[in-house]
Formats: sequence, C-alpha cells, structure tokens
Amino acid sequence: MRPILLSGHERALTQVKYNRDGDLIFSTAKDQHICAWYAHNGERLGTYHGHVGAIWSVDVDPTCTLLASGSADNTLRLWEVETGKLLHTWEFPTAVKRVEFSFDGSKVLGVTEKRMGHLGSIVVFDVDLDPKAEQTDERSLTIICDESKATVAGWSYLSKYIIAGHEDGSVSQYDAKTGDLLDNVPVHELNQPITDLQWDSDRYTFITASKDKTAKLISARNLDVLKTYPSDTPLNSAAITPNKDFVILGGGQAAMDVTTTAARQGKFEARFYHKIFEEEVGRVRGHFGPLNTIASDPTGKGYCSGGEDGYVRVHHFDAGYFNFYYEVERERMNKLAAEGASKK
Repeated sequence: MRPILLSGHERALTQVKYNRDGDLIFSTAKDQHICAWYAHNGERLGTYHGHVGAIWSVDVDPTCTLLASGSADNTLRLWEVETGKLLHTWEFPTAVKRVEFSFDGSKVLGVTEKRMGHLGSIVVFDVDLDPKAEQTDERSLTIICDESKATVAGWSYLSKYIIAGHEDGSVSQYDAKTGDLLDNVPVHELNQPITDLQWDSDRYTFITASKDKTAKLISARNLDVLKTYPSDTPLNSAAITPNKDFVILGGGQAAMDVTTTAARQGKFEARFYHKIFEEEVGRVRGHFGPLNTIASDPTGKGYCSGGEDGYVRVHHFDAGYFNFYYEVERERMNKLAAEGASKK
C-alpha cells in the first residue's frame, strides 16, 4: 500500500477532510492555507487564500458546493469550492477551533475558543447553498459551554442533536433546535481533553480521540460508550471506516517531546483496530512526527492522514486489506465456535 505524499503546506497539518463522494480532499494547516486535492492521484486542485491566522478546521457541504473554515484569526469563513471565492465571513472575539455542516448542508456550526474573558461557545448559522445568495450574519443558535469548553462538536443523525467533546474529557448532547443541554457524560479520564470527534456514515455512532491514550465508540442517542480502543500514546484523531469494521487512530507525543526514539518505537503510526472486538490489527508508518488528523474515504477505498511534519499522506487500500478483513472474521468465528464446543 504505497502512499501518495502531498506537499502543499509549510507547517503542521490541523485537519484533513474528504467530500461526501470521496473524490476530493481538503486540508488545513497552521500556514494559513486551505488546499484542495484530487483523492485518486494527489494532484492539487487549488488553494483558498484569505485567512490571516492558523486554520484549525475545515468542512465541505454534502453537495461539494460550499467550504467552511475556522481559524485563529477569529473568523469562520464560507467559500465557493469551485472558484475559491470567499462568500462570507463571520467574526468572533476568539478563535474558531471546529466547523461542521449539518447532514443536509442547511446549517453550519462553529466552536469558539475560551480565552480573554470570553466563554467557549458553539454557534450555528443557517446557510444558503446557492453561492450567489447572500448569507445571514444572524445566529440561529448559541450554546455557551460554561462548565468546560468544547474542543470539538458535530451534528448527529437527522441533525437531531449537537454532540460536543470537552476539555475535561466529557461528552455533551444538546438539542439541535433549542440548544438545551440534554446530557453530559464523563467519557475519558478527567481533564484529558477530547481531541477529535468523527461520525460513522449514518451518524448514529461517533468516535472520540483523547489525550488519555484511548478512543471511544459512542452512541449519539444516549451517549453510551460502546467500545474502547486503548493505545500507548496520546491520540489526536480517530476515524471510522465505512463498509468494513475497522477504526483508525493517530497521535503521538507533543512536538516539543518528539525524539527519533519515539519514531522508531512506532509512536507516529496510523493504528487499525477491529471496531467490534477492540483489538489492534495493524499499523501503517510514514509520518515523521505526530499524526494530527485522520480522515476515512467515504467510499471505503482508503484513508488519508496529516502530520506535524507538514505532509498529507493518502493511502489507497490494496486487495490485501479487503482479504485480511475476511480472514480476521473467519478466524474469529472459528475461535468462537471452538470455545462453544469446549463448553459443551
């Protein structure tokens, strides 16, 4: 499985994102640039210029018409994907750390930083998917996170809930229409921040990554922890693969603690776990530095990762990946059958 190495950023990657069809990849970094790439060959489609601070997050609407980005320049910006034209800018008193479109693309949320006397918040705006339409500055919803600031957030199935991960390791469920807090559950170790939150294809479950060296598969309906994936390094990102029962985890030590020893010990590898049985089944190395972000191809044909080293690595699964899945399942079923026979 030879990767395609994308070199378009000058500083550490912060997020990579596929569009819904899986043919485009969007990447953001601390170098103030958003890059668009063709997923099949890594050719750069274009660059979106306008931010004047590190860009923390990016998302694309379901029709691949609009692009949203959040930045340390205290803005959430809306772009036209095809032309790169800046369509609208929403300004805030602090940085925007996360952006995400609702499943139908009619709304976009942003997670703002807690800083300089301002509380962290989750803000929601209505979006018109017509690039020629005038976007509104009026917020449709504001959720103040006064207990612990939100680090990540997203929309559940049918945009029924807004799910947020917090700095204290807890996960919250909000009513997406009223903003009312419905539930808050301590999921990860206390005061170990949640660093990523990504959905499965139907948004009924999601996976979180945390600095406590674990990832959790959680139900969006009641916030029950369904599965736990332990690691030996702080995790920065986690993704669920469609079609096959795997999850992909990525992380590593903070940049200031990085050594060549850590690289040799495999701290900077993408780790594959069986989604159901919670067992690690493989690793993919390549980055020289922590993996900051991972995204799974919605078609199930591959994944990409972005690292502290400034590179995006795109992997297309070969036949061995799909054959391996069935071999793991067959071995598991044989083991269960043998255990059942021994009990009899």
